[in-house]
Amino acid sequence: MPLNRRKFLRKSAVAGAGVAVAGAAAAPAQAAPAHGEHPRRYSFTVMGTTDLHGHIFNWDYFKDAEYSDTAGNVQGLARVSTLVNQVREEKGRRNTLLLDAGDTIQGTPLTYYYAKVDPITAKGGPVHPMAQAMNAIGYDAVALGNHEFNYGIETLRRFEQQCRFPLLGANAVDAKTLRPAFPPYFMKTFRVPGAPPVKVAVLGLTNPGIAIWDKAYVQGRLVFPGLEEQAAKWVPKLRSMGADVVVVSAHSGSSGTSSYGDQLPHVENAAADVARQVPGIDAILVGHAHVEIEELLVTNEKTGRTVVLSEPLCYAERLTLFDFELVLDKGRWQVESVKASLRNSNTVEDDPRITRLLSDEHAKVVEYVNQVVGTATETLTTVDARYRDAPIIDLITKVQEDVVKAALAGTAHASLPVLAQASPFSRTSQIPAGEVTIRDLSSLYVYDNTLVAKVMTGAQLRAYLEYSAEYFVQTAAGAPVDVDKLTNAGGRPDYNYDYVSGLTYEIDIARPAGSRIRNLAFGGAALDDAQQFVLAVNNYRANGGGAFPHVASAQELWSESTEIRTRIAEWVTAKGVLDPKDFASVDWKLTRDGTPVL
Repeated sequence: MPLNRRKFLRKSAVAGAGVAVAGAAAAPAQAAPAHGEHPRRYSFTVMGTTDLHGHIFNWDYFKDAEYSDTAGNVQGLARVSTLVNQVREEKGRRNTLLLDAGDTIQGTPLTYYYAKVDPITAKGGPVHPMAQAMNAIGYDAVALGNHEFNYGIETLRRFEQQCRFPLLGANAVDAKTLRPAFPPYFMKTFRVPGAPPVKVAVLGLTNPGIAIWDKAYVQGRLVFPGLEEQAAKWVPKLRSMGADVVVVSAHSGSSGTSSYGDQLPHVENAAADVARQVPGIDAILVGHAHVEIEELLVTNEKTGRTVVLSEPLCYAERLTLFDFELVLDKGRWQVESVKASLRNSNTVEDDPRITRLLSDEHAKVVEYVNQVVGTATETLTTVDARYRDAPIIDLITKVQEDVVKAALAGTAHASLPVLAQASPFSRTSQIPAGEVTIRDLSSLYVYDNTLVAKVMTGAQLRAYLEYSAEYFVQTAAGAPVDVDKLTNAGGRPDYNYDYVSGLTYEIDIARPAGSRIRNLAFGGAALDDAQQFVLAVNNYRANGGGAFPHVASAQELWSESTEIRTRIAEWVTAKGVLDPKDFASVDWKLTRDGTPVL
């Protein structure tokens, strides 16, 4: 039966809210070894995944084919299930734990379908495929990711009810009472024949950025303190409750950086900071950053002890193993060593139990994404969209402009010019000439972002574009240009580079960051810094994602909950024919000293 959240929250103020589960039946206790005897030891393994993002099958719904990449990776919980079965066979199931570090119910057409098309929140609605798969595999606990909140609290709570494991979030607290809104921890007792039991506590921490990225859903309802603060509060409690081992499952990267600048006083990627600052932690399962870290050793500043961190690759491409060795010392178990390693999903085949379980759900989604909604007059692609004004991105901005203009019609702001931003999310998206399907359009806009209308001045938009132009690597006039090395300066991802439609401008990449926008104009005339515009912007950017200047604090005129991806599909369906002459324009170009780069 699904776990009841209320059971987790009926705990004392001292212990807080958590869940405790006993292991196999205990054998009669025996005395500790006498002097000179070998000390008693116990080994167990904690397995971990993260950033599954709805990947159950090794299937690319956007390409309608098996997933493949140049590195030979495969994806999906069906593969991870086989790896988990292998580890349980090797170690003994009673000596293992299986955890996840969050971002579970968003990321593929499969998860979108069961949030929006056939929603789990409907009366008599389906059980979420991720709940079905993870229940069947036997997850013990899962930390909340920021994308768990993308579809609202109601969807998340329904998913929680459907899971046979707790969703952990020590730093997701009720905005009014400041009490935990989700179980902070999970406690597992391993029974050791002839010795005291081993108590393993798992503390779950989520990302403070939820307060920005999903502000519309959580504002006034939940707040998200920093990971370090909450770990410092909970780890001593877990130790006082008898935990011999403390593992943290953190939906937070290890870099110590934040994409939202100083908008929050809490670090986005704080896992290594937690390891350094909070004593009493043995290992941290890291998530959120979508990077592969087999083993990262961090020294705690207060104790000098080593904390072992590991981040398995996203989309169920890897499984982390933390192998613990414990020794019984003076009647208490002590951690003697922790070793982290990774197992690759491409070394095994799908677990047929999982593929059989969810074959019907998979088939429904494949049918849905292959619906034809229009016809394209020519092929459109994002291959060069990050360094050249591409018609396929203009399609996004045109749809956003049209939606916002219609929404503001008849209001006091209807006379303001509407501009729009969009990012080149994918380097491989393509809308082929001929029939256009939902999956073609979904591959163009892979995130479940929604649309917001904000008021911005010309001066603010100039600063916005200057910040966006930091994405390009400074390249001297006359120096050779390699387009593969031209972008992502300072590690900035493609989704944090924006086009802005409705303005014309040049980006002079020979100039230093902050002074690159040249010949910025509106309607053929130099941009008036005082003029007001409406910017049609996605909710991630509108709430401060990427730390673009001015937009988060700008006046909001309108917002909606319909995904931009859906608006694109509606626009194409209404048109019937997708022809670049209806939306494409060359608004910007890269230059050096006034000379075009490309």
